[in-house]
Amino acid sequence: MRLLTCVFCLSLVGVPLGVRAAQQNSPPLPPPAISVAPEPQTQKIDVSQMSQAQLRTLAGEPGYLDPEAMKQLLHKIWLVEYRINDLLTEVHPERWKLADATRASFGKTLETLRTQMDTLEQWRAQFEKRPDSMYLGYQTYAAINTLLPRLEGVGRDIARHENPSLGRQFSQPGNQLFDLQQALEPFLSFLLRNQDQLLSVTQNNLASCQNELSFAMRGRTEPARPMKNIVPEFKGRRRSKSKPAATTSQPPGQPKSGAKAKPEATSQAKTAAKLVPAPRVQKGQGNPPKPAAPAKPQK
Repeated sequence: MRLLTCVFCLSLVGVPLGVRAAQQNSPPLPPPAISVAPEPQTQKIDVSQMSQAQLRTLAGEPGYLDPEAMKQLLHKIWLVEYRINDLLTEVHPERWKLADATRASFGKTLETLRTQMDTLEQWRAQFEKRPDSMYLGYQTYAAINTLLPRLEGVGRDIARHENPSLGRQFSQPGNQLFDLQQALEPFLSFLLRNQDQLLSVTQNNLASCQNELSFAMRGRTEPARPMKNIVPEFKGRRRSKSKPAATTSQPPGQPKSGAKAKPEATSQAKTAAKLVPAPRVQKGQGNPPKPAAPAKPQK
């Protein structure tokens, strides 16, 4: 009986120990998954596609060009630029029999022409990506307008000093560039007219909305209330310090210290100083002797 009781007690004590060992050797439980709310889906609007769609709705108006026609026009401008740069590689002003000043002037003109060509290409590439941009179209048009007279002058100098046939070859791309500029002008006028109409319609809609809003809010707003006048409190204002009162008491009838004497007393003192002669002091002597007292009369 005692044996059964001991076995039963050992079993009760051993079960929790085994459970604890198993809990220690078991891998840790993963943390609970945190539910993340999905991000709200937003609609991405492509402004360039919207503007091109608006332009397609205006097809048929004078000056309108579809995107494909505009790309072809801008590609032709690039071909003319390539032809001009190819012709510039055949120009050798160092071989010309000219004065140094004239050769240096032509070199500056040639460098300016190359700079204008780079500027035209930059505006043309941007306008090709955004054919609905009125600003980029205007900059491309203005770059061509600036380039044409410089190109004509360079071709004339080349025909005079190097080769007449090479100079005439510069006139051909110049004429082509001028024709492309004239073809681009109606489309720019179309963009300007469209923007002006949109601005006018927007202003009219805004004015009508303001009128409707003021009519709808009439009677719903409270009247203006007068504000109470409040004296402002200025902080940091300097105040003048009061002078301290005199501590010494003086008998009545005597002038205060620091006060000016009366003019009558001052004039009497000056008159007495003039009547009494000042004693003379000889050299080498100290202070003058005091005057002797007058003798008393004998009785």
